Amino acid sequence: MTDAPEHRRSRRTADVVGILEPNPYPLVAIAVAVVSVVVLTIIGFFLGTVDLGLSKAFNELHVGALGAFTTAVYHVISPVPAIALTFVVAGIIWWRARDIRPALGFGMTIAITWLPSAAVKEIVHRARPDVALLPHPFPVQPDPGYPSGHTVYITAFVIALVWVVRETRWHRLAQVLGVVAIVVVFLSVSIDAVHYPTDAAASVLWALAVTPAARVVWVDWVMPKVPILRPREGAAVPVRR
Repeated sequence: MTDAPEHRRSRRTADVVGILEPNPYPLVAIAVAVVSVVVLTIIGFFLGTVDLGLSKAFNELHVGALGAFTTAVYHVISPVPAIALTFVVAGIIWWRARDIRPALGFGMTIAITWLPSAAVKEIVHRARPDVALLPHPFPVQPDPGYPSGHTVYITAFVIALVWVVRETRWHRLAQVLGVVAIVVVFLSVSIDAVHYPTDAAASVLWALAVTPAARVVWVDWVMPKVPILRPREGAAVPVRR
C-alpha cells in the first residue's frame, strides 16, 4: 500500500517540473532564435512611422475606464513590478516542487528572453509614437520603442508558466488565460500608444522564437553543469507523455 503522505508529496513535486523536460531538438531551437533575432532586428530599422495611423486609431480608444485600465496594465508590468512578479511566482513554484530547479528554470528562461530585447531597442533605436500627434498622449517615455519590453516579458512569462504546469490539470487553463494576457498587454501598449502596434507584434514573435532557446541554454545546458542544480537522488523527473 502506498504511503499516503509520501504519495501526496511525490504528486506535489511532480506536477510542477514540466519546464525541466529536455528539448528533443535543441539546435533547432537555437537556430530559430538566432535567425529570428537577426531578422526582427533588421526589420526594425525599416519600420519608421509606417503604422502611425494605426497608433492614432488605437489611441482614440484611450478614454474613460478603458484608458485607465490600459494605463494600469502598462504600469503593473513595468520592469520593477514585473521582476517582483517573477520572483513571487518562482517562489511559489519552488515551494510547490520542493525543488529550486523548476523555479530557476522558470525565472531564468524569462530573463534570458527578456533582457536581450533591451539591447536591440538601443541598436534599432526606433522612436515611439510622437505624443504631439496623438489624441490622448501618454507621458513621454525616455527609451526607444522597438521591441516592446512589456510584450516580450508577458509572452515569455506565459510560455514559461505553461511549460511549468504542462503535466497538470492547469495546463489548458494556463494556455487560455496566457493568450488572453498577451492580447491584453498587446492592446494596452497600443492603446496607450507607448508603442507602435508593430513594436508589440514583433515582441510577441521575439518571445515565441527566443523563449525555447533560452530554456535550452539555461535548463538543458547550464543547469546540469552546476553541481547544486543537478537532479537530486529521488527528485522528480519529468516524463514526456
